[in-house]
Amino acid sequence: MAEAKFLTGKVMIVTGGAGGIGRATAYAASAAGAAVVVADVLDSGQATAAGVREAGGQAEFVACDVSEPEQVSELIRRTVDSFGRIDILVNNAGGGGARLRVHELDVESWDRTVAVNLRGPFLCSKFAIPHLLAAGRGAIVNVSSAYGLVGAPETPAYCASKGGLISLTRALAVDYGSDGLRAIAICPGFVALDEGGGGRAKLPPAEAAARLARREAGAALQPLGRQAQPEEIANVIVFVASDACSFMTGAVVSVDGGCTATFYHGGGLR
Repeated sequence: MAEAKFLTGKVMIVTGGAGGIGRATAYAASAAGAAVVVADVLDSGQATAAGVREAGGQAEFVACDVSEPEQVSELIRRTVDSFGRIDILVNNAGGGGARLRVHELDVESWDRTVAVNLRGPFLCSKFAIPHLLAAGRGAIVNVSSAYGLVGAPETPAYCASKGGLISLTRALAVDYGSDGLRAIAICPGFVALDEGGGGRAKLPPAEAAARLARREAGAALQPLGRQAQPEEIANVIVFVASDACSFMTGAVVSVDGGCTATFYHGGGLR
């Protein structure tokens, strides 16, 4: 699917583009014809942009903490300066935070998870929308989670923020549909991690191994019995962002291998 030129002439911003779903989305969008701006707090986002250019596409990297208004404003300014417009915003940056129950979770950890997972998409949308409206037929794709739809053990901030992102998506669809701006939420399930997967790369080895074991065990219980590859999520993002889905807005699209079709969730998407 990535070879079809669904996005020829479009300009896409992908937050959290240093690895995982974000990096795969940048590559898929470029293959579909879009110019891509990769945003991330990690300098490894430069490698994503370089990979797009090496494959013959157009891409730039902008260092950006999506929870900081000034940095988001600068991201939008640099995108418009470089490519003249914004057609698609993919709010992919996110994080899981500490694995604790509510009474054990410190306020700072809660605030940081919500800041990245929910405040970030709000800020990126706020600053990008005037340009999306000017471009016409724009799209915002918010990467939520299967855990925005169902509960999960010891992930209160993650579940709350991802659920809030689904509600934000619906609010955007209602408020901007008459302007031709669409909003869609994508809810991945278990997705295989990689070395560029944001803060996950900084986990202590024992914790990283335990998290991987939880994910693999949980994924094995799902109808498809495996984790997704990031490209499998990215292909859906590119498709729903394209004019091929011009009548889709306010939709919540589960790309989870059947995760939310069964109560055997395994307890560890992150």
